[in-house]
Amino acid sequence: MHDARMLAVSRLYENLENFAFCPAAREMCLYGDPAYPLRIHLQAPFRVGILTPEMHMFNESMSAVRASVEWIFADVINYFKFLDFKKNLKIGLSQVGKMYVVCAILRNCLTCLYLNSTAKYFGVDPPTINYYFN
Repeated sequence: MHDARMLAVSRLYENLENFAFCPAAREMCLYGDPAYPLRIHLQAPFRVGILTPEMHMFNESMSAVRASVEWIFADVINYFKFLDFKKNLKIGLSQVGKMYVVCAILRNCLTCLYLNSTAKYFGVDPPTINYYFN
């Protein structure tokens, strides 16, 4: 499915417009792939012809954060290898989304018990498993 179509079908941006505000009523945003449209609640790297040093710095700093988010997805796939069999997992023919969510929850449980590379990198302790499930 094309990125823009997936964004529309998910209704993610609609929900961001309605709910993505911090307590001080300032807009919050997601940082996404350059393929997505730029909006107040959805940002992406600068991609114009000539970038200023500030634009380069922004792109580099956000790239590092984006890479750390991707570690989590890699962690889930690493622990649950069957999710990586693209030929066997087809949307509409199997419950890909549900399987991924269950595996992500289980991976989060492992993080609560044993940490993960992202928690270690950022020096953050995960919640206890009891807190996670409450």
